[in-house]
Amino acid sequence: MSSITRRRALGVAAGAAGAAAGLALAHSAVAATPRAATAPAAGPAPAAFDEVYQGRRIRGGASHGGGHHGGHHGGGYSVTIDGEELHVMRNADGTWISVINHYEPVATPKALARAAVRELQGAPLVPLTLT
Repeated sequence: MSSITRRRALGVAAGAAGAAAGLALAHSAVAATPRAATAPAAGPAPAAFDEVYQGRRIRGGASHGGGHHGGHHGGGYSVTIDGEELHVMRNADGTWISVINHYEPVATPKALARAAVRELQGAPLVPLTLT
């Protein structure tokens, strides 16, 4: 007689359904990514920017070692919103993500800063403390 219980069988079935849903979600997210966001990682450094967007001062440019991850994850590039650092990371495919837009890669740091401002909806950017 098998030693599998109803609880164990339901757990396995639920795990398989969750994995299938996760794969479907990942596939739809990749399919929904705009072509402009899939630029190759190689190429010139992103242009610096300094503007007011939706009432918020956004700035971006080459970092000089001042940021926590500026020389590593951000590829030597830092972004600020109202003077607070937005932690950014460049993906292998050349797209950019931040702690605010982690699952929505964009083509440039400027587009990333603008997306973060929209997502914040007027809330202040709180400094990220890594321990």
